[in-house]
This record gives sequence, structure tokens and C-alpha cells, in this order.
Amino acid sequence: MADDRVEGTSIAAEDEVVRLCSELIRIDTTNTADPETWVGEAEAAEWVAAQLTEVGYEVERVESGAPKRENVFIRVPGADPGRDALLVHGHLDVVPADPSEWSVHPFSGAVQDGYVWGRGAVDMKDMVAMMIAIARQYRREGIVPPRDIVFAFLADEEAGGAYGAQWLVRNRPDLFTGCTEAVGEVGGFSLTLGEDKRVYLIESAEKGIAWMRLRARGRPGHGSFLHDDNAVTKVAEAVARLGNHTFPLTLHDTVREFLARMSELTGLEFPEDDLEGSLAKLGPLSRIVGATVRDTANPTMLKAGYKANVIPSSAEAVVDCRVLPGRQEAFLREVDELIGPDVTREWVTDLPPVETTFDGPLVDAMVAALQEEDPGSHAVPYMLSGGTDAKAFSELGMRCFGFSPLRLPPDLDFASLFHGIDERVPVDALKFGTRVLDRFLRSS
Repeated sequence: MADDRVEGTSIAAEDEVVRLCSELIRIDTTNTADPETWVGEAEAAEWVAAQLTEVGYEVERVESGAPKRENVFIRVPGADPGRDALLVHGHLDVVPADPSEWSVHPFSGAVQDGYVWGRGAVDMKDMVAMMIAIARQYRREGIVPPRDIVFAFLADEEAGGAYGAQWLVRNRPDLFTGCTEAVGEVGGFSLTLGEDKRVYLIESAEKGIAWMRLRARGRPGHGSFLHDDNAVTKVAEAVARLGNHTFPLTLHDTVREFLARMSELTGLEFPEDDLEGSLAKLGPLSRIVGATVRDTANPTMLKAGYKANVIPSSAEAVVDCRVLPGRQEAFLREVDELIGPDVTREWVTDLPPVETTFDGPLVDAMVAALQEEDPGSHAVPYMLSGGTDAKAFSELGMRCFGFSPLRLPPDLDFASLFHGIDERVPVDALKFGTRVLDRFLRSS
């Protein structure tokens, strides 16, 4: 592939990944899910495209059904065009951040105290920076991966992907031609078990996302009268029942495998009769794992009325539901029993669970890349309680994994950084992840 080599000084991917991450964080891509207030990804998409065209790539930019909602694609040809392709995807949007709550400005991209700071540092402009840095190095040095790699930089993940992955899968499936496997966010990060022993969690399953709107109607009237048909009361009671309900303990195969591997590595036991109590032994990680042993339904929004002394004719609530694979029908039965006959429900967002087995050449390549950079480490599968763009790509038949590798300090509460205040990624972890991802792509 000598003809594709770009003349000039060779720059290793890890040597520019920090700069790329910092610059990308400085571009505000806040996604409020509201067309009146979202910023959009167009500026970031233009910046990503510029980084890639600078080294000679032909870039495709795709606006997905709304102004400012842009996606960027490149395809890196592989040595064996007959092989299935690999999709590597990252999203450009971020959740909102209030500068008054942060130690540094959330869109400063500050590099200080050994970290890159800002909204998106771990969710997921760190991975996007790794992708860009590696793609630039491959083009400069004429590196040919074993098979075609599609790099996708996507919009709207934080609101379910309606203007990103979901739209693209339905309207531009040609962009993913040949892709049978995919890697994305929230996997490949380390957990230190003691004595410098690390385990890396690779996402092979994730719960379904079902944002549900509840609505009740009643007889309007004066707030001073006796009233037995109050829409606010109906919704409030339904919300309280849902919010206080504990769904049954359900151990999915991925969670069982995770617990078995962790037990082998640590000697800890995770008995089912005290599973949630024993998960506390995992420290901050217990919040992530604990949310994968039950369905959840958390009320998040309420809307009713327009004046203190007027009983309204309708009231609404939104509930964030996360459902385990195989539990959809049983979950709905429980929800309908809890909300009762006077409250209706509809789905604002309904995205299915995703799962695959933790085996095969792609998994072997992930494990090998981690062990080459961190000898003696271990890799285990886990289920994500949240959701990613994998939900869209699984509809095209792809096996999807979370693999955004980071070697983290033992005392860093990584889980709290996602959508949290003072979001930041360690500089060393960012460089480590770039080396691992590079090794993985060259061998997968």
C-alpha cells in the first residue's frame, strides 16, 4: 500500500491522542434531546473530517434528518478484501454540564494533574481521539489492517441515536456493508484487584432501554373542592408504585460468567441469597454490576397543571426503564399491574437488549492486545446497565462489544465520571488505550 503512504514525519498515535482529545472536548456538542436547545455535532464533525482529510482520507459526512446532526465515516481497506469488515464506532455528542459545578470549565479540555478534563472525556471523546489518532498513523505509514475497518463518528447517541446510529441503520445501511462485528464504548477499562493485579471488563451484553411516558386523565376543577377523580393523584400513585418496586433477581449468563471469573480471580463469593450485599465487595464497580441483576424503572420527570388552585384534566410522568435480555414480556406484565387501569403508557424510546457470547477470534484479539500491554492482566465479560449505539448495529446482525481500553488508577471512581461532575480521563490511560486499540486493530 506504498502508494497510499503520506510523506512527512511519522507521528505515533499515542503521541497526538492527548491533543486530539483535548481539542475535541473544547467543541461543545451538548445533546439535550430538545431541538430548541441541542447544539448538534456539525462543528465536531467538521473538525474530525479535517483531521482525517489532512492525512489523505476520503471522508463521507452524513447529515441525519435534522440540521447540525452530522456523522463522519471513513473505510480503511484491509489486506484481505474477502473478509468481513470491522466497525469501530464512537459518538460525538455529550450530555449537558453546568460549569458552576465543575473544578474546571467542562468545555476547556484542560490537561492538568495528569488528566484531560471536560465533558465527554470518558463518554466518549477519549475513544474518538484514539480512533482518529490511529487512523492518522495508519494513513501516514501506509499500515494495512488485516481486513477493512469502518471508522464511524456518530451523532445523537446520548438521546438514543434517532439522528445517529438508528437513522443510519435504517437509511444508510450501505455505509456498513460487510461489517459483521463492532466495537464501541464502555468496555476494556481496568479494575485493580490488589497487588497490582488488574482485570479488564469487556462489554458483551447490555440491558434494553425503554423510556416510558405515563398519562392519566381526570375531571378538572377548583383546587378547594373535594375531588375524587384527580389526574395528578393517579399519576403520582403509579409513579410511586413503580419507583418503590423491586423487580425479581435475574442472573443473565453474562453476569454469571462475570461473577464466576471474578470469584476465581479474587476468591470472593457471590451467593445468590445475598448477591447485592456481596457485590459491595467490588467497590464503585458494584453500582454498574448491581444494576444488571434486576430490571429497573426509575421515575425521572413529572408534568401537570398550570395554576396552584386548578385541578388539571391530565398529568404525565416519564420513567426510565432498563430491561434485562429475555425479560421484556415479564417486565411489561409487572409494569401494567403496578400502574393500574387508570394510567396509560407509551414508549418514548424502546431499544432492545443486546448480547453476544464472549468467545471467538475477535475476543482473542482483544485479550491478547491487553495482555501485551499489561502482562498478567485478565479480561472478563460484563453486562452494561446503560445502552450504546450497539443497539442499532445489532439490528444489522453485527456482534457488538464495548472495547474502549483504559488502564485506570486503582483509586479512581470510574463509574462516577460518566455524566458526572469533573469528568476526566488519565493521560497515561489515554495513551495506554491507544496502544492497545492499535494492537487490536492490527491483529483482528
